Amino acid sequence: MKYSVDSLKPKLDAFLAPLLKHAGFALSYSLRTVTNPHPEVENPEVTVCFSGDDVDLLLANRAELLLSLEHLSMEALRMPPEDHALISFDANNYRLLRVEELRLSALAAADKVKRTHTPFHFNPMTSRERRVIHLALREETELRSESVGLGPARAVVLVPFDMPTPPALPVSPRGPRPDSFSRSDDRRGGGGRPGFNRGPRTDRPRPPR
Repeated sequence: MKYSVDSLKPKLDAFLAPLLKHAGFALSYSLRTVTNPHPEVENPEVTVCFSGDDVDLLLANRAELLLSLEHLSMEALRMPPEDHALISFDANNYRLLRVEELRLSALAAADKVKRTHTPFHFNPMTSRERRVIHLALREETELRSESVGLGPARAVVLVPFDMPTPPALPVSPRGPRPDSFSRSDDRRGGGGRPGFNRGPRTDRPRPPR
């Protein structure tokens, strides 16, 4: 085993604990060795499990903040890219539930491609999520899965075996993104934490009348 709870915890605490404290997140975490039911998809040596009142923030927008913390931590620890799959950040079993969701989506999309003989484009995904789709369909004989597009727009397309791979779909410009740190009314009864999601400043000098 390349990484262990004992070897990783002091290094991770030095970066992650101050970051969460200064950001004002109500979060705690523990490092565990977890048995993954889908080791062919993800089989990390250490899982960082989060808990606390702000877990909902971590998991908003398909766990955007959780995955960002994971990436930042790996960069801070100077882990080589080939080791990134050995560490996993998780909360409320999100990673396992996401794998199951992707596997079901892959099977449903494959059935549609076989019925309609038309390529099917998934939305852009991370490399780990694309891998789930590819592995879920690796035994298919009537279609194939391909990754198309570049960077954050890279996505999986399912194609009948007798068709060429279509180009990636154009990605429409995204509108203003909601503040990742703001709380929606349905999560905490309205109102954000002071200092987050501030509105426009109103203390600018007024022009003379």
